[in-house]
Amino acid sequence: MLQEFREFIARGNVVDMAVGIIIGAAFTAIVTSMVNDLINPVIGLLTGGIDFTNKYVVLSGEVAAGTGLEAARESGAAIFAYGSFLMAVLNFLIVAWVVFMLVKAVNRARALAEKEEKVEEAPAGPSQEELLAQIRDLLAARSA
Repeated sequence: MLQEFREFIARGNVVDMAVGIIIGAAFTAIVTSMVNDLINPVIGLLTGGIDFTNKYVVLSGEVAAGTGLEAARESGAAIFAYGSFLMAVLNFLIVAWVVFMLVKAVNRARALAEKEEKVEEAPAGPSQEELLAQIRDLLAARSA
């Protein structure tokens, strides 16, 4: 069983998956920081700091006016928390946009690097057979 485990771990797929998970976690940290530290403050500045998180409608039960969402939930009333949903959708759209922009930048950089590699490659010269045929023709022309 230990041998089977070693073979399983040594497979490229497992190692590739582990690397993907680790890179994914690091990428998640980058995206989260970009959204929370760079984009959300700008959006907050543009919208005047509007936060929909505490917006809700009481469907049944008694909740005093001006009560926060958590307190309203704790009161046992049926709450339609549309603000939390709107904020979740907004955050999803922001994160999706940031990921799109990062992937687009990586793809552009990759395409640029591939283009430079193609330029750096020397054009292929004639094959040995072509060179030998040219030499043969030159020798034949010289002896004629």
